[in-house]
Amino acid sequence: MILTVIGARPQFIKAAVVSEALKQNNIEEIIIHTGQHYDDEMSKIFWEELKIPPISTNLEAGSGSQSYQTAKIMERLDKFILNMKKIPKGVLVYGDTNSTIAGALAAKKIH
Repeated sequence: MILTVIGARPQFIKAAVVSEALKQNNIEEIIIHTGQHYDDEMSKIFWEELKIPPISTNLEAGSGSQSYQTAKIMERLDKFILNMKKIPKGVLVYGDTNSTIAGALAAKKIH
């Protein structure tokens, strides 16, 4: 199982391609939306148009300063991962956004 952490438009586009490849190779994927881009115009439309698999949860990070948003994502992602019944074999993050750094740090902390 792979955990995909995405939260911004460029990540949605990249994840659409990777998610399709994972599906074709029978690899289970859990998609976490951090809520970094939370407006439907900046988020929901990508799921519809790119046929991205449904998200498992939305961390609802919302807006705020870079450090506030990153900390909020890390805190909520950490809790989500620790409450999973099955630990993922890997965590995918894309790009250079608050969602990326928060996802990478949370995954590293949990090993």
